[in-house]
Amino acid sequence: MHNANTSPTEPQPPLTEQAFHRLRKDVLCGTFAAGTKLKLDELQSHYGFSSSPLREALSRLAQEGLVRADERRGFRVAPISPEDLQDITHMRLMLDVQALADAIALGDDAWEAAIVAAHHRLEKVESRFSDGPVVLDDEWSELHRNFHLALIAACASERQRLWSASLFDQAERYRRFSARHRQTGRRKSDEHQKLMEATLRRDSETACALLAEHIRSTQRNVEAALQRLNASAPG
Repeated sequence: MHNANTSPTEPQPPLTEQAFHRLRKDVLCGTFAAGTKLKLDELQSHYGFSSSPLREALSRLAQEGLVRADERRGFRVAPISPEDLQDITHMRLMLDVQALADAIALGDDAWEAAIVAAHHRLEKVESRFSDGPVVLDDEWSELHRNFHLALIAACASERQRLWSASLFDQAERYRRFSARHRQTGRRKSDEHQKLMEATLRRDSETACALLAEHIRSTQRNVEAALQRLNASAPG
């Protein structure tokens, strides 16, 4: 089935890839809330894909832990839970911190330049924020992701880079959840500046410690949002 959102003059990825990336983005961004049943007929109407690429996309998302297959052969968006977030955080601390250490040891001038460029784009967006609380948005989220992946881009292990990227995206679902349920918006911070500076001066110990704290802060923010939500629930 033709996807109306793509240009006919450009080579198109397979329909399964298109379905996977669009559905994955909507799960990560919270368009489909945690626990939502993903019905094939409704997804077909929403995206304009046939059932085959959507089934394949759902299976891939299940392998990634973003959706769950239930006993009746259907799919639901994976629940939001402190235990799942703890698992994601644990894996990120194992993979990302070591990936950064490897990148610092192996990175060249081009790697450094890519980090500076990614940080510059992120900082340009953040410079437009007011001094008060700000709201997480799609542009900031994409630039934030690009910066973090630039940091570890010189890590020699392709699998480690890919798994780190996948875990970053799984954590994004929690960052979005936290942003929707916190009492104030995200405040400007110099965490990324300090992380970049330590990385560029090849201070692996400081850079890795800063990254680990950055990852743990996501966990703390989400846990606080979950506690507030549970406290305000009726009953």
